[in-house]
Amino acid sequence: MKYGREILERALISKGYKYFINGDYNLNIIGIRNSKTENMVTNRFDDTITLSYKINGEWQYHEFDCTTDPGTHWVKNVMNDKGVAILKPGQYPKSYRIGKHQGKYEALCQQNPVTVYRDNNRDDIYNLNTEKTDTGLFGINIHRATKKAGNKSTNIDKWSAGCQVIASNDDWTKFIKICKKAKDTWSNNFTYTLITSNETNKTKTWI
Repeated sequence: MKYGREILERALISKGYKYFINGDYNLNIIGIRNSKTENMVTNRFDDTITLSYKINGEWQYHEFDCTTDPGTHWVKNVMNDKGVAILKPGQYPKSYRIGKHQGKYEALCQQNPVTVYRDNNRDDIYNLNTEKTDTGLFGINIHRATKKAGNKSTNIDKWSAGCQVIASNDDWTKFIKICKKAKDTWSNNFTYTLITSNETNKTKTWI
């Protein structure tokens, strides 16, 4: 475990974000971008997505290796004239719903606007320039990398052009199963919060 539920709860509350505590399967989906990489394009799954929620009043907590950044391929081969999309940290209420990623498999698909940085210089540094942000519907989904059960992707490559992508297929299976249970318990609306690891009391080791 790299962070822990209580650390993330404190981090969100300190920023004035909502942290859901009422009822079972009221999901807190929190991404943590690895600050130790210093915005270098590592092309590795060196970030973390977490789930915090209750079952019968008892807290449950999971961490999954992921990327919150685009991979080298799309940094070098941008699809948008404004530049590759890098999700800006923030809380995005009801921004996601369970749908089909690229029409292929169930994932959390963007349904409301999010804000992204636009990096268009194709170098090895993510340029997080607040003057170059873009807000809208860009298909910044939360999905998996490898489709093979038991496998875990190591390089991002084409897996992300800005999406939040879980590296391990087994982790993804657990993640989407919990999200589907939350949908059945609440509704098909999910809030996603992205913070940086330097906003917590612990940081993830840079692999």
